[in-house]
Amino acid sequence: MTDTDCIFCKIVAGDIPSTKVLETERVLAFRDLYPKAPTHVLVIPKDHYANAAEVAKADPALTGEVVAAAAEVAAAEGIDGTGWRLIANTGPHSGQDVFHVHFHVVGGKPLGPMVSA
Repeated sequence: MTDTDCIFCKIVAGDIPSTKVLETERVLAFRDLYPKAPTHVLVIPKDHYANAAEVAKADPALTGEVVAAAAEVAAAEGIDGTGWRLIANTGPHSGQDVFHVHFHVVGGKPLGPMVSA
């Protein structure tokens, strides 16, 4: 399932270029255009789900595949030994601005507190 107006669906379709880091049958990982750390990779299911809650409810196995792909990305990027953060913003108050579920793999430096006041 895809959303023709969704930028991430267009990346999955190959209509918008990306720097791929990992690809499986159901998951795509690519570099964030505006990285917040030395390693900042987005991991998405190829099928369109608006947010983490939606994909977890509809397809728990796919959610597991996305998290497993995130761990594989962290290992490939060499940050699995020092630590990394997996972030899934869900809804507008969280800062989600693309409403195709995506997980940020962020690391490569000390990240500080998870949430600033």
